[in-house]
Amino acid sequence: MTVVDIHAHVFPEIGRAEARRLTGSDEAPWLRTTDGPDAGMMMAGSAEYRPVRRTLWDPAERVADLDRLGVDVQVVSSTPLLFGYQLETGRAVDWCRTVNSHLLAYGSHAPHRLAPLCQVPLQDTEAACAMVTEAMAQGFHGVHIGNHLGDLDLDHGALVEFLAHCAEEDAAVLVHPWDLPSGPRYSRYMLAWLAGMAGETHLTILSLILSGAFERLPASLRLLFAHGGGSFPYLLGRADNAWHRRDLVRADSPHPPSHYTDRFSVDSAVFDPGALRLLVDVMGAERVLLGSDHPFPLGEEEIGRLVRESGLTPEERDAILGGNAVRFFGLTPAPAPAPASAAALTPAGKGAVR
Repeated sequence: MTVVDIHAHVFPEIGRAEARRLTGSDEAPWLRTTDGPDAGMMMAGSAEYRPVRRTLWDPAERVADLDRLGVDVQVVSSTPLLFGYQLETGRAVDWCRTVNSHLLAYGSHAPHRLAPLCQVPLQDTEAACAMVTEAMAQGFHGVHIGNHLGDLDLDHGALVEFLAHCAEEDAAVLVHPWDLPSGPRYSRYMLAWLAGMAGETHLTILSLILSGAFERLPASLRLLFAHGGGSFPYLLGRADNAWHRRDLVRADSPHPPSHYTDRFSVDSAVFDPGALRLLVDVMGAERVLLGSDHPFPLGEEEIGRLVRESGLTPEERDAILGGNAVRFFGLTPAPAPAPASAAALTPAGKGAVR
């Protein structure tokens, strides 16, 4: 069985001078590094944002981590701090191309083990669509986006247009919460991450459902929400109840929220056996994919352990650990010598690994 982790981040070695030149901003994100395994600092201008491990930017260290953890393939995406949605279009295009170039180089270190997702200038629909087309031709496996754009959620017309284009390009879409709620109530105890992230993803999923966006989007769209879909799976009953009882809630959605759980997938990063079993009950095992949030401290330290120890059936376990990801990202196991952990992946119908 091939184990595939679909939620893992990269922060390329972009220095401050390059970040400033590309973005025109002294507050641009960049990476400060020194020697040693834990010698990185994500920076926002002159401010320290988060200490990080070398595996975040060093693909050799990442592959060594995967070997140690028993992960065959990891789908890697940029750290959301790098999205650049606040930039004007020209700078945003240059910035995304630079990040994407680093991601391709990172993946090329071990093309059978590291499968990159691109990022795009989501603030300009035409430019974002063009970059998805460009990136898929370059060998990316899909696109990684934030769950909103300022006050616009993914049900906004321009963003629905972008998602429809991803479906046309057969580009899988990983949606990650970002630009989290702020203020005194969220500033303590990492509450923006512990409460804000779950709420943000829940809000985005409900926005797509209740606005009727899923009625306008092609069924072929492969949409995946990080962090187990936030609080959506655990509050779905409340949303269904509201749809049945209030015309204000159902005004633009012809079906209750539970009708649409077959239109998207989620990862397994919920960190509790009971939560994972409920997630599988709500979404169906075929729409839950192994996700770790590696290599950040809030991620799953032993990738896949929760899935293996949550009392799922063998079929559910194997699907979540790898089978679903193989299908979702259009991958097929390529012939390789034993053991199975050395198995390579190639995109279906594409020959060599992109």
